[in-house]
Amino acid sequence: MLAWWGKLSLQLLPTEDSLRMLDGRWRATVERGLEPVGQGLHRAGVTADGLTVIGLVFAIGTAFLIADGHLLLGVFGVILTGLPDILDGTVARQSGRAGPRGAFFDSVCDRVADAALFIGVAWYLSATDDPRYAVLAMAVLALSMLITYERARAESLGFQARGGLMERAERLVLLGVGLAFDILVPILWVMLALTAITAVQRFVKVWRQATPERPRRTRHHRGSGTEEPRAGSLAQWWAAHRPQTERTGRSGSASRRR
Repeated sequence: MLAWWGKLSLQLLPTEDSLRMLDGRWRATVERGLEPVGQGLHRAGVTADGLTVIGLVFAIGTAFLIADGHLLLGVFGVILTGLPDILDGTVARQSGRAGPRGAFFDSVCDRVADAALFIGVAWYLSATDDPRYAVLAMAVLALSMLITYERARAESLGFQARGGLMERAERLVLLGVGLAFDILVPILWVMLALTAITAVQRFVKVWRQATPERPRRTRHHRGSGTEEPRAGSLAQWWAAHRPQTERTGRSGSASRRR
């Protein structure tokens, strides 16, 4: 069953470049475009940790807007939530203080921000005609936390688990689309399916890296524990294994010649 799921996920996610279309190529392009903004913020005294906190505050405020039914305002809130997350890396590099402490702080705040946004969505959906849709938003949140944990745990073990169709950048983009056009439920179903595929793909990826390679079997000669003789040593092998009668006969004839 695991092998079947692995083949399916690898067919749906063919290459590493396509897996990281937004979080890889798109993010790098946007960061280069916003490099002057990051430099200006650094000169103004804004720190990377400060930007991370600002993004978290925007996420919590956006969650309240969504829960109260202000979906269009929620679109702008999602944009303001993601913008500091892009700029904080540039500011950290400009200040020369980029390191594991800041990366840890940023990751924790990102998880809190994601949780706040989807809780706001669940609260809003709970007031609709079918409150069971709130469970859909929480399921997307749970799978999002799962793929984040898979990456963190894999990297702590020395493996690589990046990639997938539904990383944080893709989640924010799709959430913004759902809020803008008031199609949250269809968007959440799409996010749920793609996040589940991403979770399976990352699991299979790490599983393959963690599985040791099986040693190749070597062929042995029947009836003995030694390897089969090579072509170059065939004469030596025959001399050592020829019939005893033949060897005694030859030795006797040799003694008679003497």
